[in-house]
Amino acid sequence: MKKQIAVILGDGIGPEVTQQSIKILDAIAKQYNHEFTYEYCLMGADAIDKTGSPLPDETLTTCLASDAILFGAIGHPKYDNDPTAKVRPEQGLLKLRKSLQLFANIRPVNTYTSLQHLSPLKAKNLEGVDFIIYRELTGGIYFGKKETSADGQSATDDCTYSIPEIERIAHLAFQHAQKRRKKLTLVDKANVLETSRLWRKVVQDLSSQYADVAVDYMFVDNAAMQIIVNPKQFDVVLTENMFGDIISDEASVISGSLGLLPSASVGSSVALFEPIHGSYPQAAGKDIANPIGSILSAAMLLDHFGLTVEADLVRSGVEWTLQHGFVSKDIDPINCYSTSAIGDLIRDFTENKLPTDINNNIRLSQSTII
Repeated sequence: MKKQIAVILGDGIGPEVTQQSIKILDAIAKQYNHEFTYEYCLMGADAIDKTGSPLPDETLTTCLASDAILFGAIGHPKYDNDPTAKVRPEQGLLKLRKSLQLFANIRPVNTYTSLQHLSPLKAKNLEGVDFIIYRELTGGIYFGKKETSADGQSATDDCTYSIPEIERIAHLAFQHAQKRRKKLTLVDKANVLETSRLWRKVVQDLSSQYADVAVDYMFVDNAAMQIIVNPKQFDVVLTENMFGDIISDEASVISGSLGLLPSASVGSSVALFEPIHGSYPQAAGKDIANPIGSILSAAMLLDHFGLTVEADLVRSGVEWTLQHGFVSKDIDPINCYSTSAIGDLIRDFTENKLPTDINNNIRLSQSTII
């Protein structure tokens, strides 16, 4: 298989973690006789500094011509801390989502037994947690009309959704539920919001096409509570843009670290894959960031290409490193391994180069197990 991948390293730790994903994609390509070629693009604060634009036209052209996009992270304190900035890194990502019609953000949420002590939830609430959030990504309040009054005393953000916008992501969520435990939960605020009532009507109308999927409905405030109280009740969660932004970040801490979770944004053409964490500029260039969210995003990219065996091998490599305590500083600040060492370990796992007897003073790639 030959595929062209657009790579947007982005800001902060984005370049470091993305380089680990490319390392592993290259290993997979070699082992399974695939050919992945990469074209590097600018976006975010890095792009603003170099071109004046958060999303240069060249980046958009390259992304449109690619089979998938691998993205690192976006954001920089000099923009985050300046509310008056007219050009911001996030504008690049929003424009990319809109231009490519990446209307569905997909975030899997699961747990690892070896890391349960890091979760804010009790161990008994973590057993069996395995759900996935489908967040609508190109509509709603983020993209609605925005106004500030002339006197600066009031502001308005419109939230608008159309039936086609809701239908296209709802179909994806229903189809995925059919492949899992056949349960879909719509998270809305239909007791208050007209847009939520439209979401509920559309999902109710579509449910007859997916008779094997059980559908329930949950107000977003209750959903936020239930994700903490009983997260294993969820299978596929479907929701609009703002609610999805909030509950997916809430759910992300269940696993024990933001650095562990991947995501995909899919739509009408090319799909984008990225870890859910931010740019973490304080750690940039120090080789201490957790690369697993990015590596698991690369596994989702392989799934997107139909390479499920290869994707599962990458996930097995991630599980192996976590089970054996080869973790980054965010997970264990004392006994931790570098970003590149973890990438090397997972690469070696996929290449079946790890020794069967793991003990003291064994050198694996460029990391030493102590």
